[in-house]
Amino acid sequence: MNIASLAPLAVVLPILGAALTFALNRNPLAQRAVSIGLLSLTLLLECWLLASVWTTGTASVTLGGWQPPFGVVMVVDQFSSLMLVVSSVISLAVLIYATGQGMADGDREAPVSIFHPTYLILVAGVSNAFLTGDLFNLYVGFEILLTASYVLMTLGGTGPRIRAGVTYVVVSVVSSVLFLIAIAMIYGATGTITMADLAIKLAGLDPGTRNLLHVMLLVAFGIKAAVFPLSFWLPDSYPTAPAPVTAVFAGLLTKVGVYAMVRTETLLFPGDTLNTPLMVVALLTMLVGILGAIAQSDIKRLLSFTLVSHIGYMVFGLAMSSVAGLAAAVFYVAHHITVQTSLFLVTGLIERRGGSSSMDRLGGLAKLSPLLALLFFVPAMNLAGIPPFSGFLGKLGLLQAGIALGTPLAITLVVGGVVTSLLTLLAIARVWNRAFWRKPEDAEYPAAVLKDRGAVGLLPRTMVGPTAALVVFGVALTVFAGPLFQLAGNSAEQMLDRTAYIHSVLGGNAKVPEIAAPQGDAPAGAAPVAPTLVQGAPTPVQGAPTPVQGGGK
Repeated sequence: MNIASLAPLAVVLPILGAALTFALNRNPLAQRAVSIGLLSLTLLLECWLLASVWTTGTASVTLGGWQPPFGVVMVVDQFSSLMLVVSSVISLAVLIYATGQGMADGDREAPVSIFHPTYLILVAGVSNAFLTGDLFNLYVGFEILLTASYVLMTLGGTGPRIRAGVTYVVVSVVSSVLFLIAIAMIYGATGTITMADLAIKLAGLDPGTRNLLHVMLLVAFGIKAAVFPLSFWLPDSYPTAPAPVTAVFAGLLTKVGVYAMVRTETLLFPGDTLNTPLMVVALLTMLVGILGAIAQSDIKRLLSFTLVSHIGYMVFGLAMSSVAGLAAAVFYVAHHITVQTSLFLVTGLIERRGGSSSMDRLGGLAKLSPLLALLFFVPAMNLAGIPPFSGFLGKLGLLQAGIALGTPLAITLVVGGVVTSLLTLLAIARVWNRAFWRKPEDAEYPAAVLKDRGAVGLLPRTMVGPTAALVVFGVALTVFAGPLFQLAGNSAEQMLDRTAYIHSVLGGNAKVPEIAAPQGDAPAGAAPVAPTLVQGAPTPVQGAPTPVQGGGK
């Protein structure tokens, strides 16, 4: 049996779950059981897909009986299946966390009858975006997840949430309209929207037309990925939502934009045409985002700015046009989804235990709740890139790829990446020192709950459990960094080569346009090497230290 034929179930199962939970709106317990059960089943299916493409390679499935390039096609390769698995892991963890919060609060914050169906629709939209093989279905995936996110962001109906929701909706609609216009122009110029077919036909367009389409897609995806200067909306929108919603938004929504950028840059517009602007944007995203984080006194807003900042690392890896750079970017995406979601869930626990997420009102949390301090410390050090965590491994891979590329701009990005990592550590240290380490009475505006121990909210196990599990999953990315880097390297090779993707969709007779490697780069097939680590740290590869080899598209 072709395992790819089961890929549509990754979208269908959450949609069925949404329908069932909506029908069970008068039975909250049944709603919770259905949503958690079907999302767990979806995760198992996606793990099977990942194991299959690891051994058999890229596969595709056509829907409705229409063959490409006329019909809808879904493509499963190592990159898309990895994104599916990681996104479902964090979606399941956040769902269990939200369920525990709802049970503890009597569903005052987010009515179960609304939350569960909407959340599953969001998951379906994310899965559809990762699997789709044509641009219009990618647009549909974006619209499904964005429509669900509008509802989730405004749950509770408070003034700040409605105001933030309006900004979020306006920005999302603008990016979606721009994306739809770009799709229409691409169809008018080529007569197709199937990405494998576009990979062939776009090469024959006039360079000016091709570059215009390229820029339009980059801007549309840049808004969704929160790339500077298109990231202004994110820090004001995400922190106002309920903690589980903020966590899943931070983990997934921007990464779908990053995924779309990676997929279109490598498949539709290979080469180094816009690498220089992308590197400049990556540098500005890293630095402006982290400078904004340092200026914050609220933990949620601080993490929102670090979210923007670390998108710059992913764009940097994409802009290098090398196997090593793209492999490090793929690894970093998986790492960042997990760690950023963990930190937002921990922030929800901080807000519950300490009465606020403002550092001005917090203190003494390390003594008050050592477990909470540990749950914050581990992913915080991971985000800052402290050895031997996966954040360090991903950044090291990106820096080594930049040094191997050797251009002045790439070296500038390497320096910018190091500075951003140090500033991230500074921002995280401020949170630790003020919220966890200092005495409660030293806070500028101490929260009342910290003075009255009896009034402090205890943390439900159903919220602490999934948070701890996600923190452990983040640590597991370090322990299994070797296989993950191998998977990331294989994904990068497949995406830059394009042959397997195009032949999977259009058949083995399809002619793949050749791409000249940028001057000074190794051939596109050059295998990436996992980053060399300091002595004593876990090493993903065996053997003597070897510099990462660059590779051109």
